[in-house]
Amino acid sequence: MRAEARLGGGQDRIDQQHARGKLTARERLELLLDADTFVELDAFVTNRNPEVETAFLGDGVVTGHGRIDGRLVFVFSQDFTVFGGSLSEAYAEKICKVMDLAMKVGAPIIGLNDSGGARIQEGVVSLGGYADIFLRNTLASGVVPQLSVVMGPCAGGAVYSPAITDFTVMVEGTSYMFVTGPNVVKAVTHEEVDAERLGGATTHTTRSGVAHLAAPDEASALETIRRILAQLPQNNLGEAPRRPTNDPPDRADAALDAIVPDDPSKPYDMHGVIEGVVDDGAFLETQPGWAPNIITGFAHLGGRSVGIVAQQPAVLAGALDIDASTKAARFVRTCDCFNVPLVTFVDVPGFLPGVAQEHGGIIRHGAKLLFAYCEATVAKLTVITRKAYGGAYDVMSSKHVRGDINLAWPTAEIAVMGADGAVGILHADEIDAADDPSEERQRLVDDYEERFANPYIAAARGYVDDVIRPSETRSRLIGALEMLADKRDTNPRKKHGNIPL
Repeated sequence: MRAEARLGGGQDRIDQQHARGKLTARERLELLLDADTFVELDAFVTNRNPEVETAFLGDGVVTGHGRIDGRLVFVFSQDFTVFGGSLSEAYAEKICKVMDLAMKVGAPIIGLNDSGGARIQEGVVSLGGYADIFLRNTLASGVVPQLSVVMGPCAGGAVYSPAITDFTVMVEGTSYMFVTGPNVVKAVTHEEVDAERLGGATTHTTRSGVAHLAAPDEASALETIRRILAQLPQNNLGEAPRRPTNDPPDRADAALDAIVPDDPSKPYDMHGVIEGVVDDGAFLETQPGWAPNIITGFAHLGGRSVGIVAQQPAVLAGALDIDASTKAARFVRTCDCFNVPLVTFVDVPGFLPGVAQEHGGIIRHGAKLLFAYCEATVAKLTVITRKAYGGAYDVMSSKHVRGDINLAWPTAEIAVMGADGAVGILHADEIDAADDPSEERQRLVDDYEERFANPYIAAARGYVDDVIRPSETRSRLIGALEMLADKRDTNPRKKHGNIPL
């Protein structure tokens, strides 16, 4: 019987799966997990519905536990060769069992999704099975890491389980997610769209922000999951993972001293700053294609895993808009859930102006990021590289929202707004009355920059702990992380906060 279970829906259907460029449920687990570590659970469970004459061992999903880099993880892998991977009562119970076990022992949960949706023959029982899974996703949120890989269809109610999890990876060309398919969209809205454009990997990693990363094939997607897991602890009681590194903690990168252009309106690539500071220049970016005006991802500093949030001056001048605020807020909260310290690089001219942004709720979405930084109790380190203007200065892990160590480069400009705009408001009459308005305006701008738009005013009040050479950034951040290793911070006791969703 065990041998039969390994064949899933039969060799013919396995061949069809391979012909689509997809692996089977078990082949995927073999790639994901360390060799010979998978322990299967419920291999003898079969479909209970008498309306379905054929019963398959395992009933459309392979569940159990194994190890990744020696660490215990719980897994479920949906089997498209059995009834199209459709979810039944027994199938849902198998998934719920491994999720309950993961919660009990404090280990990550990884779901490999490839399903046609609810099993129609079972009706409401199948829908109830989805709800049972959603409940466990919610209860496990912030307790153990939950990672999803979408490796085929994921439609209707099935999409909400990956949406609740911490990270979602999709496979280009063979996976898609949507609440309603192309045919329903056409019938209701008369829009012509195919599955790829409606809910493919490119759509969800560049337009909707539903998925974090896309991979060219299934093997790459599973390797990405292994890389993400390496940045996270086993559960919310664990510490950020550490790994050995040969990159000296006191390494100074002289190139950073010249990376910020003299012209404050000229862009530069913040990736160069991040890679110049972190261990071995290695940075695992999350959601790189969505809201690229802000950068999020994982790296190591002195061997310790850290979450990076940084403006990208090369896109929209690094301004915060609706999508960037939501993207960063979600990442900040994820890091805080799992005790991963946050390092924030700030170069923000403010929130993006415009009617579309205001009508779209930039106030509410910007407040999400503010809320996330305020409630975070992990170590929070901030480096202001250039602009930190207006309310965006407050939001971006400032000292006022419990930033632990806040540093600034000499190029930092901390002010209510840019010098030119401030002078235009404060000295409009004076400029108009001058013999040479342009010369007078420039004089006033220079005076404003000297008096207000520099890091030393903030440092004098203790809002910035130190003004440092850019090349010193790595050593100062590593030293701060070591100092904060035993940080203990708490929030008032409450059921939960009410983040402005």
